[in-house]
Amino acid sequence: MSVLTAPAPTAETAAAYGDQRISLRASLHHISALTRRNLMRIKADPESMIDALLMPILFTLIFVYVFGGAVSGNQSNYIQYMVPGMLGQIGLNLAMAVGTGLNTDFTTGVMDRFRTLPIGRSSVLIAKLLSETLRCLVSLMVLLGFAMTLGLRIHTGPLQLLAALGLALAFGSSVVWISMLLGMSMKSAQAVQGVGMLVIMPLQFGSSVFAPTGTMPGWLQAFTKVNPLSALADASRALIDGGPALHPALQVLAWSAGLTVVFAPLAVAKFKKKT
Repeated sequence: MSVLTAPAPTAETAAAYGDQRISLRASLHHISALTRRNLMRIKADPESMIDALLMPILFTLIFVYVFGGAVSGNQSNYIQYMVPGMLGQIGLNLAMAVGTGLNTDFTTGVMDRFRTLPIGRSSVLIAKLLSETLRCLVSLMVLLGFAMTLGLRIHTGPLQLLAALGLALAFGSSVVWISMLLGMSMKSAQAVQGVGMLVIMPLQFGSSVFAPTGTMPGWLQAFTKVNPLSALADASRALIDGGPALHPALQVLAWSAGLTVVFAPLAVAKFKKKT
Protein backbone atom coordinates (compact mmCIF):
# COMPACT_ATOMS: atom_id res chain seq x y z
CA MET A 1 0.00 0.00 0.00
CA SER A 2 1.31 3.40 -0.91
CA VAL A 3 2.36 5.67 1.90
CA LEU A 4 0.00 8.26 0.47
CA THR A 5 -3.03 5.99 0.67
CA ALA A 6 -2.35 4.57 4.09
CA PRO A 7 -4.62 5.68 6.92
CA ALA A 8 -3.30 8.92 8.31
CA PRO A 9 -1.88 8.66 11.82
CA THR A 10 -2.33 11.48 14.23
CA ALA A 11 0.10 14.35 14.42
CA GLU A 12 1.32 12.99 17.76
CA THR A 13 2.05 9.63 16.14
CA ALA A 14 3.82 11.30 13.27
CA ALA A 15 5.89 13.36 15.65
CA ALA A 16 7.07 10.15 17.26
CA TYR A 17 8.80 9.34 14.00
CA GLY A 18 11.99 11.20 13.43
CA ASP A 19 14.11 11.16 10.29
CA GLN A 20 16.75 9.33 12.30
CA ARG A 21 14.30 6.46 13.03
CA ILE A 22 13.35 5.93 9.40
CA SER A 23 15.51 3.40 7.59
CA LEU A 24 17.20 4.12 4.27
CA ARG A 25 14.94 1.60 2.54
CA ALA A 26 11.83 3.26 3.95
CA SER A 27 13.14 6.70 2.96
CA LEU A 28 13.71 5.52 -0.61
CA HIS A 29 10.17 4.13 -0.69
CA HIS A 30 8.79 7.43 0.57
CA ILE A 31 10.77 9.39 -2.02
CA SER A 32 9.59 7.05 -4.78
CA ALA A 33 5.94 7.33 -3.73
CA LEU A 34 6.08 11.12 -3.44
CA THR A 35 7.88 11.49 -6.76
CA ARG A 36 5.20 9.34 -8.41
CA ARG A 37 2.57 11.53 -6.77
CA ASN A 38 4.18 14.68 -8.15
CA LEU A 39 4.34 13.18 -11.66
CA MET A 40 0.71 12.05 -11.43
CA ARG A 41 -0.24 15.64 -10.55
CA ILE A 42 1.45 16.78 -13.77
CA LYS A 43 -0.42 14.08 -15.71
CA ALA A 44 -3.72 15.19 -14.18
CA ASP A 45 -2.93 18.83 -14.94
CA PRO A 46 -1.03 18.88 -18.26
CA GLU A 47 -1.35 22.68 -18.41
CA SER A 48 1.31 22.81 -15.69
CA MET A 49 3.79 21.70 -18.37
CA ILE A 50 3.05 24.64 -20.65
CA ASP A 51 5.97 26.70 -19.38
CA ALA A 52 8.39 23.77 -19.67
CA LEU A 53 7.25 22.98 -23.24
CA LEU A 54 6.69 26.43 -24.70
CA MET A 55 9.35 28.52 -22.95
CA PRO A 56 12.27 26.93 -24.89
CA ILE A 57 10.45 27.46 -28.19
CA LEU A 58 9.49 31.07 -27.47
CA PHE A 59 12.94 32.03 -26.15
CA THR A 60 14.61 30.46 -29.19
CA LEU A 61 12.35 32.20 -31.69
CA ILE A 62 12.57 35.61 -30.01
CA PHE A 63 16.31 35.72 -29.47
CA VAL A 64 17.34 34.09 -32.75
CA TYR A 65 15.14 36.19 -35.01
CA VAL A 66 15.24 39.47 -33.03
CA PHE A 67 18.86 39.57 -31.86
CA GLY A 68 20.59 36.94 -34.01
CA GLY A 69 21.48 39.18 -36.93
CA ALA A 70 22.71 42.03 -34.70
CA VAL A 71 24.86 39.85 -32.43
CA SER A 72 26.33 37.27 -34.83
CA GLY A 73 25.65 38.63 -38.30
CA ASN A 74 23.04 35.99 -39.15
CA GLN A 75 20.60 33.64 -37.45
CA SER A 76 22.53 30.46 -38.30
CA ASN A 77 25.67 31.57 -36.46
CA TYR A 78 23.65 32.89 -33.52
CA ILE A 79 21.61 29.72 -32.97
CA GLN A 80 24.86 27.77 -32.80
CA TYR A 81 26.13 30.24 -30.18
CA MET A 82 23.00 30.82 -28.11
CA VAL A 83 21.24 27.46 -27.80
CA PRO A 84 24.05 25.71 -25.84
CA GLY A 85 23.95 28.61 -23.39
CA MET A 86 20.19 28.37 -23.11
CA LEU A 87 20.51 24.87 -21.63
CA GLY A 88 21.49 26.49 -18.34
CA GLN A 89 19.10 29.41 -18.69
CA ILE A 90 16.10 27.10 -19.11
CA GLY A 91 17.15 25.04 -16.11
CA LEU A 92 17.53 28.19 -13.99
CA ASN A 93 14.07 29.52 -14.90
CA LEU A 94 12.31 26.21 -14.19
CA ALA A 95 14.23 25.70 -10.95
CA MET A 96 13.28 29.11 -9.58
CA ALA A 97 9.60 28.40 -10.32
CA VAL A 98 9.65 25.48 -7.86
CA GLY A 99 9.57 27.83 -4.87
CA THR A 100 6.30 29.38 -6.01
CA GLY A 101 4.63 25.96 -6.16
CA LEU A 102 6.03 24.96 -2.78
CA ASN A 103 4.74 28.17 -1.19
CA THR A 104 1.30 27.44 -2.65
CA ASP A 105 1.38 23.90 -1.24
CA PHE A 106 1.63 25.36 2.27
CA THR A 107 -1.50 27.44 1.71
CA THR A 108 -3.64 24.66 0.19
CA GLY A 109 -3.28 22.13 3.01
CA VAL A 110 -1.02 19.68 1.16
CA MET A 111 1.73 20.11 3.72
CA ASP A 112 -0.76 19.57 6.55
CA ARG A 113 -1.42 16.13 5.07
CA PHE A 114 2.31 15.36 4.90
CA ARG A 115 2.68 16.51 8.51
CA THR A 116 0.40 13.69 9.66
CA LEU A 117 2.32 10.98 7.79
CA PRO A 118 5.21 9.03 9.35
CA ILE A 119 7.67 9.99 6.63
CA GLY A 120 11.04 11.65 6.64
CA ARG A 121 10.59 15.39 6.13
CA SER A 122 13.51 15.49 3.71
CA SER A 123 11.78 12.95 1.42
CA VAL A 124 9.13 15.53 0.50
CA LEU A 125 11.77 17.95 -0.76
CA ILE A 126 13.91 15.29 -2.46
CA ALA A 127 10.83 13.97 -4.30
CA LYS A 128 10.03 17.47 -5.51
CA LEU A 129 13.65 17.86 -6.63
CA LEU A 130 13.49 14.62 -8.65
CA SER A 131 10.18 15.39 -10.31
CA GLU A 132 11.33 18.91 -11.22
CA THR A 133 14.59 17.51 -12.62
CA LEU A 134 12.56 15.23 -14.91
CA ARG A 135 10.43 18.20 -15.95
CA CYS A 136 13.58 20.16 -16.71
CA LEU A 137 14.95 17.26 -18.79
CA VAL A 138 11.79 17.29 -20.93
CA SER A 139 12.17 21.04 -21.44
CA LEU A 140 15.83 20.69 -22.46
CA MET A 141 14.94 17.98 -24.98
CA VAL A 142 12.27 20.27 -26.45
CA LEU A 143 14.85 23.06 -26.72
CA LEU A 144 17.39 20.88 -28.51
CA GLY A 145 14.81 19.27 -30.79
CA PHE A 146 13.29 22.59 -31.83
CA ALA A 147 16.69 24.25 -32.28
CA MET A 148 17.85 21.41 -34.52
CA THR A 149 14.86 21.96 -36.80
CA LEU A 150 16.02 25.60 -37.09
CA GLY A 151 19.57 24.62 -37.95
CA LEU A 152 21.47 23.75 -34.77
CA ARG A 153 24.17 21.18 -35.46
CA ILE A 154 25.96 18.93 -32.94
CA HIS A 155 29.62 19.11 -34.02
CA THR A 156 30.89 16.72 -31.34
CA GLY A 157 29.13 13.47 -30.38
CA PRO A 158 26.36 11.93 -28.25
CA LEU A 159 28.56 11.61 -25.16
CA GLN A 160 29.47 15.29 -25.24
CA LEU A 161 25.80 16.17 -25.74
CA LEU A 162 24.82 14.04 -22.74
CA ALA A 163 27.55 15.73 -20.72
CA ALA A 164 26.11 19.16 -21.61
CA LEU A 165 22.64 18.01 -20.52
CA GLY A 166 24.08 16.55 -17.32
CA LEU A 167 25.79 19.82 -16.42
CA ALA A 168 22.57 21.77 -17.03
CA LEU A 169 20.58 19.34 -14.85
CA ALA A 170 23.22 19.37 -12.09
CA PHE A 171 23.21 23.16 -11.92
CA GLY A 172 19.41 23.37 -12.18
CA SER A 173 19.03 20.83 -9.36
CA SER A 174 21.31 22.86 -7.10
CA VAL A 175 19.27 26.00 -7.76
CA VAL A 176 16.07 24.11 -6.86
CA TRP A 177 17.27 24.04 -3.23
CA ILE A 178 17.58 27.87 -3.24
CA SER A 179 14.14 28.14 -4.80
CA MET A 180 12.57 25.82 -2.22
CA LEU A 181 14.21 27.78 0.61
CA LEU A 182 12.76 31.00 -0.82
CA GLY A 183 9.37 29.31 -1.21
CA MET A 184 9.29 28.44 2.47
CA SER A 185 10.70 31.80 3.65
CA MET A 186 8.42 34.20 1.76
CA LYS A 187 4.86 34.88 2.91
CA SER A 188 3.20 34.63 -0.50
CA ALA A 189 3.70 33.06 -3.90
CA GLN A 190 3.86 36.54 -5.44
CA ALA A 191 6.75 37.45 -3.14
CA VAL A 192 8.59 34.26 -4.11
CA GLN A 193 8.11 35.06 -7.79
CA GLY A 194 9.32 38.63 -7.32
CA VAL A 195 12.46 37.69 -5.42
CA GLY A 196 13.09 34.87 -7.88
CA MET A 197 13.09 37.33 -10.78
CA LEU A 198 15.58 39.53 -8.93
CA VAL A 199 17.90 36.50 -8.76
CA ILE A 200 17.31 35.27 -12.32
CA MET A 201 17.61 38.51 -14.29
CA PRO A 202 21.19 39.51 -13.34
CA LEU A 203 22.41 35.92 -13.68
CA GLN A 204 21.01 35.22 -17.14
CA PHE A 205 21.67 38.60 -18.79
CA GLY A 206 24.96 39.29 -16.98
CA SER A 207 26.49 36.22 -18.55
CA SER A 208 27.76 34.86 -21.86
CA VAL A 209 24.47 33.05 -22.56
CA PHE A 210 23.06 35.50 -25.10
CA ALA A 211 26.07 37.55 -26.24
CA PRO A 212 29.88 37.53 -26.03
CA THR A 213 31.15 39.44 -23.02
CA GLY A 214 34.01 41.28 -24.80
CA THR A 215 32.04 44.50 -25.42
CA MET A 216 30.64 44.72 -21.88
CA PRO A 217 32.05 47.30 -19.42
CA GLY A 218 34.82 46.10 -17.16
CA TRP A 219 32.74 45.80 -14.00
CA LEU A 220 30.18 43.67 -15.83
CA GLN A 221 32.87 41.48 -17.35
CA ALA A 222 34.17 40.87 -13.83
CA PHE A 223 30.68 39.72 -12.83
CA THR A 224 30.31 37.45 -15.86
CA LYS A 225 33.59 35.71 -15.03
CA VAL A 226 32.25 34.54 -11.66
CA ASN A 227 28.70 33.99 -12.88
CA PRO A 228 28.04 30.22 -12.91
CA LEU A 229 25.72 30.62 -15.90
CA SER A 230 28.68 31.90 -17.95
CA ALA A 231 30.68 28.81 -17.01
CA LEU A 232 27.71 26.59 -17.88
CA ALA A 233 27.20 28.36 -21.22
CA ASP A 234 30.91 28.12 -22.09
CA ALA A 235 31.04 24.43 -21.13
CA SER A 236 27.89 23.55 -23.09
CA ARG A 237 29.13 25.51 -26.10
CA ALA A 238 32.42 23.61 -26.05
CA LEU A 239 30.64 20.26 -25.65
CA ILE A 240 28.27 20.95 -28.58
CA ASP A 241 30.30 23.15 -30.92
CA GLY A 242 33.72 21.74 -30.03
CA GLY A 243 36.57 23.12 -27.93
CA PRO A 244 38.12 22.74 -24.46
CA ALA A 245 35.35 22.08 -21.94
CA LEU A 246 37.19 20.78 -18.88
CA HIS A 247 37.80 24.05 -17.03
CA PRO A 248 34.28 25.55 -17.37
CA ALA A 249 32.75 22.11 -16.67
CA LEU A 250 34.70 21.84 -13.42
CA GLN A 251 33.53 25.34 -12.50
CA VAL A 252 29.90 24.29 -13.03
CA LEU A 253 30.34 21.14 -10.96
CA ALA A 254 32.01 23.14 -8.17
CA TRP A 255 29.18 25.69 -8.17
CA SER A 256 26.53 22.94 -8.20
CA ALA A 257 28.15 21.05 -5.33
CA GLY A 258 28.69 24.24 -3.33
CA LEU A 259 25.11 25.47 -3.72
CA THR A 260 23.75 22.03 -2.81
CA VAL A 261 25.97 21.68 0.26
CA VAL A 262 24.94 25.12 1.54
CA PHE A 263 21.26 25.36 0.61
CA ALA A 264 20.01 21.74 0.82
CA PRO A 265 20.50 21.51 4.64
CA LEU A 266 19.01 24.99 5.05
CA ALA A 267 15.95 24.02 3.01
CA VAL A 268 15.44 20.75 4.90
CA ALA A 269 15.84 22.53 8.25
CA LYS A 270 13.33 25.19 7.20
CA PHE A 271 10.88 22.50 6.06
CA LYS A 272 11.17 20.65 9.38
CA LYS A 273 10.58 23.90 11.25
CA LYS A 274 7.45 24.72 9.21
CA THR A 275 6.00 21.20 9.45
